[in-house]
Amino acid sequence: MKSLEDLARLREEVRERIKVREGAKAVRITVGMGTCGIAAGARDVMAALLDELAKRGLTDVTVTQTGCAGLCEYEPLVEVARPGQPKVTYSYVTPEKIRQIVAQHVVNGQIIGEWVLAAR
Repeated sequence: MKSLEDLARLREEVRERIKVREGAKAVRITVGMGTCGIAAGARDVMAALLDELAKRGLTDVTVTQTGCAGLCEYEPLVEVARPGQPKVTYSYVTPEKIRQIVAQHVVNGQIIGEWVLAAR
């Protein structure tokens, strides 16, 4: 950083990133970040998710994380909850898949059936 303007710009960027993890928004995405999920690649999935949301300028989405769901063989797990639709848990999620989940399910409301582990 070379100026107060640089610091102010960085501060706003960080605030925007933090907003994604706070509050009640229309869509809620939960990434399984237990040790089994992390070992299966959940950190990369989370990074790709946050990147995709930022690229698309989606602000009405809350991103959270959870611990082990006891379904280690299906990790990384991602749950998407949209108003008026069942909560959907996707299994074996990769960074490439999470980008498609954002595009199809989060943005357009189309559940990707072949990746669904559970819907409730």
